[in-house]
Amino acid sequence: MLMHRGIGLDRFNELPRGRAIHALYECCCNVTWAERLADARPYPDHDALLNMADVELLALSQRDLERAFEAVAHESVSAPDVTELARITRAQIAGMLGPPEGYPEY
Repeated sequence: MLMHRGIGLDRFNELPRGRAIHALYECCCNVTWAERLADARPYPDHDALLNMADVELLALSQRDLERAFEAVAHESVSAPDVTELARITRAQIAGMLGPPEGYPEY
């Protein structure tokens, strides 16, 4: 379960670096990937973040990809490849962001 659920893109863009890394780490379980995405903020829209997530997945070493797959072992995957990891990661990011405006704070 994601701790950062439905925070919205604007709030994500404004998070302190450490919290943004933590939120992204929950999506892929790779610190390098999370740092690169956090450092590329702000994102103008969801698609920009998702596209950067894909680019950074492709930049991971084979060992980092294997570790990321180990972290999502509970997910249903058709094959342990970067395409499946991208699909899972995109779904996790979508859950983290929620709708474009995010959910209201309580």
